[in-house]
Amino acid sequence: MIRDKSEKKKPTKPAKGVIAIAPPSFRRERALIKRGVWPVAGCDEAGRGPLAGPVVAAAVVLDPKRIPKGIDDSKRLTPERREELFEQICATSAFAVAFASPARIDRDNILRASLWALARAVEALPEAPKHVFVDGRDKVAVTCDCEAVIGGDGIVMSIAAASIIAKVTRDRLMCALALDCPGYGFEQHKGYAVPEHLEALDRLGPSAHHRSFFAPVIAARQKHFPDTIEPDLFTVDPTIEAEATAAI
Repeated sequence: MIRDKSEKKKPTKPAKGVIAIAPPSFRRERALIKRGVWPVAGCDEAGRGPLAGPVVAAAVVLDPKRIPKGIDDSKRLTPERREELFEQICATSAFAVAFASPARIDRDNILRASLWALARAVEALPEAPKHVFVDGRDKVAVTCDCEAVIGGDGIVMSIAAASIIAKVTRDRLMCALALDCPGYGFEQHKGYAVPEHLEALDRLGPSAHHRSFFAPVIAARQKHFPDTIEPDLFTVDPTIEAEATAAI
């Protein structure tokens, strides 16, 4: 059958029952640029939920003329696609990364350590931004205007780019820590509280890279090193947060 060239192609609709999710946009950044506000940075972190390893924060200033195609919330991307976009973002954008170590997390708590790392990443950018978008409910302590956007890694393109930088950097770091501490499976679960990690923690005890005051780590330390346990009224149980974080 020969199709009439004048026949219009019908738009493709999402399958029934499937909700189409719009990708992040550069709309908010562009609105600021039109007002003369530049540079504009997005920042995000990776690793709030794990039992081991640091929190990694990233800040990114995208070049409006060279934005890599396909930037999205890192959790929506495959590991392979994250790696590709990581390289493209690094090649076309200004960015910086900061780390909050397990020791700082133990000292300050996970929220404060994360906000500290985010502020450090912004401060480390090659040029100080005039406006910062940050993922979540909490603003960071920076010297310019800061706007917290709940679910920002799926809404604001600069935050999405930062989520990719933070996630890939942390995943690579956890693979390196796996070589330093074999047996825990860091290269697979990246330190999150999955059954395989909990089993290894119970079997081997905590490593130097584990967060001391997270409940499963305390239990493992009490089993293997009972003389080192001190009562702590502010013990953190990360299981709820870990379940809510699509991180692996």
